[in-house]
Parts: sequence; structure tokens; C-alpha cells
Amino acid sequence: MAWLTRFLTAVAFLAFGILFSPESFGSKSDGSYSSKLSITLKLFHLLSFATAWGAALWVTFIGGIIMFKNLPRHQFGNLQSKMFPAYFSMVSICCAISVACFGYIHPWKTSSATERYQLGFLLSAFAFNLTNLFVFTPMTIEMMKQRHKIEREESIGEEVGWTKNREVAKKNPKLAAMNKKFGMIHGLSSLANIFSFGSLALHSWYLAGKIDL
Repeated sequence: MAWLTRFLTAVAFLAFGILFSPESFGSKSDGSYSSKLSITLKLFHLLSFATAWGAALWVTFIGGIIMFKNLPRHQFGNLQSKMFPAYFSMVSICCAISVACFGYIHPWKTSSATERYQLGFLLSAFAFNLTNLFVFTPMTIEMMKQRHKIEREESIGEEVGWTKNREVAKKNPKLAAMNKKFGMIHGLSSLANIFSFGSLALHSWYLAGKIDL
């Protein structure tokens, strides 16, 4: 119920903003008429892009770091295993909506080189998130579970930070090997996430150039 209340509140504010927007009455400030379909697509594009950008910024640079520094490692890992599929799903859907809207507004045959590059950046963000969702995240979660099992045998994992893991790994070749495998897959997942974030950042620069304040 609380989630529904917040969602309806956000929709109400959006509807209020649309109602009192000059475009809603059929004209812009310069007197020219604008397409309601075009405005709607631009709105969906902007909201989807902003959601993807904001989520990526928070998860990549803020939320994940705070949780890692304050939660026991196994608790942190289990939480991330539930959050990341939802995160990559949401960002993928947002990127898909942005691609569809931007592609409709700027058809490939008539678009400029800059617009084609921007569509490419959005497609790249979409592809990197799909790769994480269907390839790297399932592999990372499976390896995390295997490592947790080894760590529980060594009575570690309920502490905050990596110190005990590294100490035990020096004496346990099995844990050391699992750390290496996990690190490799997790590194690829993080790299794909950074590339996606970078693609969205490039598109944000393009959008900033379109704003007339």
C-alpha cells in the first residue's frame, strides 16, 4: 500500500505539471503548434532516461558502497543478489523505452550524424544492461553462493569487509581459487555497468545542449 501511495503521488505531480504546461494547450511560447505525440514521446524518453541515469548513479557510486561498508558480507551479498536482477531489469526497460522514443522522433534515414551517435549510445546502454541481466549477474550470483558455502565452512562471512576472507584465502587454496573466479566475473559485470553508465552520460551531454533556459 505504501508503494502504491508513493507511485500515485508521483503520477499526480506529473499530471499536474502536464496540465499547466504551455504545450498541453496546443502551442509553445513562440506561437507554433507542437505535436502532442512528439511531446508525449519526448516526455517518456526523458523520464525513462532520467530513471536509468539516476538508478545507475546511485547503485554504482553510492548505495552499493554504503551497504558494503556497513553490512556483514554474506548479508550484503544476499541482498545484492536480489537487488541486481531488479536493477538491471528496470534500467534495461528504461533504456528500451528511450531507444524506441528517440528512434521514432529521429528516424535513421533523416537523422543527423549526432542523432545517430546518440541512438548508438542508448542502444549500447541497453545492450550492456541486458548482458549483465542475462549473463554476468546469474554467473556472479552462482559463484557468490559457492564462495559463501566455503566461507561458512571456515566460519567467516558474518563480518564487515574483506579482511578475514583474505587471511583465510592465504591458507585455503579452494577459497583463493573461488575468489579469483568471482573477481573475474564480478569485474566483467562492473565493467559492463560502467560502460552503460558512460553511454548514458554521453547522452546526458546531448540533452543538456537541447535545454533552453
